[in-house]
Amino acid sequence: MARNNSNNTAAGALGFEATLWSAAEKLKGNMDAGEYKHVVLGLIFLKYISDAFEEKHAALAKDKSADAEDRDEYTADNIFWVNKIARWSYLQGRAKQPTIGKDLDDAMVAVEKDNPTLKGVLPKEYARPALDKHRLGELIDLIGTIGLGDRESRSKDILGRVYEYFLSEFASAEGKLSGQFYTPRHVVRLLIEILAPYKGRVFDPCCGSGGMFVQSEKFVESHGGRIGDISIYGQESNYTTWRLAMMNMAIRGIEAHIAWNEQGSFQNDAFKDLKADYILANPPFNDDDWGGDRLREDVRWKFGVPPVSNANFAWVQHFIHHLAPRGVAGFILGNISLTSETSSEDVIRKGIVDANLVDCIITLPEKLFYSTPIPVGIWIFRKNRGAKTPQDKILFIDASKLGRDVSRTHRELTDEDIKTVGETYHRWIECSADYADKTGFCRSVAISEVIANSYKLLPAAYVNAGHIKAARGMQLRDVLQGEAGLNTARSLKQLAELSESFDRAVRRVVGELKNLEKNITFETRALGELLESSDERLGNAEEPDVLTCTERGGLILQKERFAKRVATDDSTKYKIVRMGDIVYNPYLLWKGSIDQCWIVEIGITSPAYEIFRVRPGFDKTIVGQLVISPEMIKRYDGISFGTVQRRRRAPAENFLELKVNMPKPEHLEVLSNLLSCSQDCQFASRTAERAVRHLIRNVCAKLR
Repeated sequence: MARNNSNNTAAGALGFEATLWSAAEKLKGNMDAGEYKHVVLGLIFLKYISDAFEEKHAALAKDKSADAEDRDEYTADNIFWVNKIARWSYLQGRAKQPTIGKDLDDAMVAVEKDNPTLKGVLPKEYARPALDKHRLGELIDLIGTIGLGDRESRSKDILGRVYEYFLSEFASAEGKLSGQFYTPRHVVRLLIEILAPYKGRVFDPCCGSGGMFVQSEKFVESHGGRIGDISIYGQESNYTTWRLAMMNMAIRGIEAHIAWNEQGSFQNDAFKDLKADYILANPPFNDDDWGGDRLREDVRWKFGVPPVSNANFAWVQHFIHHLAPRGVAGFILGNISLTSETSSEDVIRKGIVDANLVDCIITLPEKLFYSTPIPVGIWIFRKNRGAKTPQDKILFIDASKLGRDVSRTHRELTDEDIKTVGETYHRWIECSADYADKTGFCRSVAISEVIANSYKLLPAAYVNAGHIKAARGMQLRDVLQGEAGLNTARSLKQLAELSESFDRAVRRVVGELKNLEKNITFETRALGELLESSDERLGNAEEPDVLTCTERGGLILQKERFAKRVATDDSTKYKIVRMGDIVYNPYLLWKGSIDQCWIVEIGITSPAYEIFRVRPGFDKTIVGQLVISPEMIKRYDGISFGTVQRRRRAPAENFLELKVNMPKPEHLEVLSNLLSCSQDCQFASRTAERAVRHLIRNVCAKLR
């Protein structure tokens, strides 16, 4: 999984990351990534502190006036004291022994005992039977060939780069469901480039593994500052992720106040009185389990009470609450928050815009994150925007077309992308003569225009060609003659044309089958004669929309219902679903466990589902209506077995043996033509309904 891209070249690729990762993967065995990442990262951490210790120990041993076993000699130079049983040379000498697992556990206990700041942080799981001791020894030998903590390696930040590489790979290996603790380095670099946190208090109330803090310190150092010029505060609710953050800080010598509690920042704010100069955060997207029902009158909700079903605007107001009088916040949210109108979110967004807190909104490319496929963006807030900053304006940047693909499912921002966006923001915020609007990329927009656009903050609505001039604002004629009016007219025209086609199809059926009930004859067929099983897999092709079956909604786009990927399987094994295919979950026998795909031309779904394709010569609509009819669903229950209703199983082979009545082939063609036309009318009417509803909302907005 080594990546040969411009970012790695610029950073100076290590060359051995892939080899090290491959060795770690062999150690995994039956452990999941969430468990064994601590095992591997613990070894890397131990090698680092041991290298630093042994280098100092060797120097002290040469100094006749020094005591190489005096702990104070090490702590004075911010070097961890390492007991003899925890030193790498000792452990590597025992790597081939069957007791190496216990030796490592004892080493971790000793390090924690001698260094109180690490108490409860290090893994002690090496003696567990599931861990292959032979491969553990091989990994120790391999890590032993790499310098991590000596002076030369520290100057090159080899440990930091290996650690970040491993965090990234673990996030990918755990899949989109479990990778939410890791924000890609290039996205963090963009945030840091924009906020430029030189001095002051930096706060991340959902800090994950601490990547924001690491990059903040690197930014300070790269601009001539020192570690310690910023004070770091963080909070994390996941204990194992908090441990990663503490190790991440320790290996870099960063002093940080990172609190852990299970209740999290909303229910148990560990820094209630903190007012931060900089807030950098990547909160969980669209979290529906944040305990909002217990916080309806919280002091933080200055602009409105956030909905219980979504924490996005709870996070936004939490950030604002913790900003110092001249503080700046940069955070990542799903783009749905830029335009949402449900559950008071539009009211909160309105209040924030009216308070002149919004500096900049940036939409990012897709596929940047391991944790979610949904499109996201960066919000920049600034309190007390001074006379030197653009007043009553918001900078919109559409960076959705930037970045480069590094794999089929992931994309990265390049150094040039980060520089372009960062410089654009700084030229604008400094009112530089070098700033200029760029059609399709960036535009400085008066807040009055945002208000005229119903407080929606999606950059594409402002930066694209043909945008409404800020000085004039959006007028009623703009709505009627613009995109909303044109879409409505176009969709209604298409519906009218289809209506005529439908009328012709009905006349044909009536003409050819004058007495429908008597003339149409049926024959009994097994479903296996109408459907063929499809095992078409995605493989290495580009990933289309993911589909899932829901209890009441049937087949839906997974991204419309869930903030994260529901399944963690490798998407290459996902099954392809084409328009008209039957998706059948033999394990969940409720109404939505079987449905026909009419929502996308092509999608993918869980390998656990059965996919059936209508055989040539049979009408997809007729077959689909038969299969999902209430009568057939009752029959599926009859072929199922198991004791718990939601986990009963109806095998696909039994499903295909069920018999149905189908019109004879000579009658199918004329009926199929009518049904195909009806299906087109159905799709067109949905499109027209959405267009009309959008037009009405926009027209009425101009009348308020």
